[in-house]
Amino acid sequence: MENLGYGDLKVLGPMEEWPVGRLFAAATRLSGPVVWRIVERHGISPAGFFLLRLLVIEDGLRPGECARRLLVTPATVTSVVDTLERNGHVVRERSHRDRRGVMLRITDSGRRLVAEKSGPIGADLHELYNVVDEGDEAAVRRFLLNLIKQFETYSEGTQGKGDRA
Repeated sequence: MENLGYGDLKVLGPMEEWPVGRLFAAATRLSGPVVWRIVERHGISPAGFFLLRLLVIEDGLRPGECARRLLVTPATVTSVVDTLERNGHVVRERSHRDRRGVMLRITDSGRRLVAEKSGPIGADLHELYNVVDEGDEAAVRRFLLNLIKQFETYSEGTQGKGDRA
């Protein structure tokens, strides 16, 4: 499915009349490309930056686990790791438990890069998402927490089954 821009979404009627779920889906769809452009403006690939941040938090992950957590394909992780390794930001190590397995380790250079870029990128992302009025923040927070809980507990066997079309 092609990625629709804001203008293309107007065919669904006035946004002010959309159900909350549609508004959330539209915001989600539009946010990804904007966030990636913000990160790119700081001179780092978004996939590389988020992979390095993941390794700062939990070093020594397998590439497949990184792909799962970052919601990208294993092939994307392989390509990103090739570049990060070439630039000295990560190394691949054989697993001590399973010699066939590969673990990704962040280097000091990678840690410095994340430390250098996180503040400015975080400030730009804060500015992007700083659209909730202070009086509405508690309600928006409750909505998002409830939605996350709903997504985490969703099971096809316990939720609506649709019309099977």
